[in-house]
Amino acid sequence: MSADHDRDAENVEPRYAYKPSLVGAPCEFVLKPDALHWQVGRRSGRVRYDRVRSVRLSFRPLTMQWHRFITEIRSPDNPTVLISSTSWRSLVEQERLDGAYAAFVKELHRRLAAAGSTAQFYAGMRLVPYWIGVVVFFGVLLATAAMVMRAILTEQWSGAAVVTLFFAVFAIQLGNYFRRNRPGRYRPDTLPDKVLPVAQK
Repeated sequence: MSADHDRDAENVEPRYAYKPSLVGAPCEFVLKPDALHWQVGRRSGRVRYDRVRSVRLSFRPLTMQWHRFITEIRSPDNPTVLISSTSWRSLVEQERLDGAYAAFVKELHRRLAAAGSTAQFYAGMRLVPYWIGVVVFFGVLLATAAMVMRAILTEQWSGAAVVTLFFAVFAIQLGNYFRRNRPGRYRPDTLPDKVLPVAQK
């Protein structure tokens, strides 16, 4: 019974689609038994599971969508395949596809493991850009803190309040960005929660 269940699971072809831009063609993906099939407008291709070289999961917020995740798949036979957890709906709105995205990405990893893929699995940003960003981030925080102290010492209370508010929002948002995108590796059977969305209830 368990073997029959496993065969049925392999025969299912999960699908996922999103619009990367308002006027662009949608990106569509299908998990076939032997490969990930993708189509973007008139372009299409297939990435065999045993040909995947690397998979990277990361947190990539945008100005209009601060809860956006990306899966980046590299193989020698295809351009880099990007799968996003958000989709454009209108000129001023993006839709979160948290549940569908997380389920699709987890099933992709399951199939890669089942195919005996030798791919490398990375979480977060690449090492050098990450630490450059962290240094710049803390530099900006220190400069902002110095501005607040200067405003307080000169009794410019309204200016200090405005800068403090900006400081708090900036620190929370970018701090979360660097926390989620800390470089690391993972196994296909233990995906890191920090670079995956939680399905909305």
